[in-house]
Amino acid sequence: MPFAETPLRDEYAAAVERVARLTLDALRDGAAAAPLAQEPVATAPRTLLAAVRVLGADLFAPRLLAGAGPDGPTAALLAEARRVLPAPLAPSAAAARVVEWQDWAAGQLLARTPYGGPVPQPPALSGPEEVGWRAWSVRMAQLSGLALPGLDGPVHEDARAHALGLARGTVRSLLRHDLATAARLVRWLAWTEAEGLAPRLEIGPVLDRIRLAGDGSARTGLGLAVARRLSGGSEGSGGSGSSGDGRRAA
Repeated sequence: MPFAETPLRDEYAAAVERVARLTLDALRDGAAAAPLAQEPVATAPRTLLAAVRVLGADLFAPRLLAGAGPDGPTAALLAEARRVLPAPLAPSAAAARVVEWQDWAAGQLLARTPYGGPVPQPPALSGPEEVGWRAWSVRMAQLSGLALPGLDGPVHEDARAHALGLARGTVRSLLRHDLATAARLVRWLAWTEAEGLAPRLEIGPVLDRIRLAGDGSARTGLGLAVARRLSGGSEGSGGSGSSGDGRRAA
């Protein structure tokens, strides 16, 4: 029943925002990890587990960006969430592949702790040569949670090889006022810059534009904070460490 489901969806959405806020605060404060579980993992509320399941690899962003590995308490909570809650049903085969790669990223990080094991690699995704840079950039936005230090795979190889497509997708999203997609794509651009590739777009002004005109959610803020750190900036700074002409992607 739609009326019965709406409050539950709202409760889960609020939980995602709370966990994203804790993770963002930890990233800004330089904390070792977000204090997610104040009670034993076995008795963690289902809403908390659902939020942890949604955020996945991003839970470890404060640690990874500080050059450390995943922490045990967060890993235990994520492992429990993955055990209790199956991967969400996807409306299409393409969407299912995205979910598989998101789970792969979380599993890769869990495998570095006592709470994970070997992670099979999902089937390869089509590149921009097959689907075009527009469709490809939309899918890369859906996979922005993989843009973290310490993760590497075919998705990351595509990002390195097609940074111009990422820049074009970012600019297109800004022009369409699709700031959520722009925020996710600029995170990939920051990741490619952190990898030592020449920036194809000036990142700082894009981050500032999204921060000022975006939805103001903690989850978007977390993605922007990760991008700023990847590009060599810090929270509250106007720049990102990037230089160059913001029109490069044209």
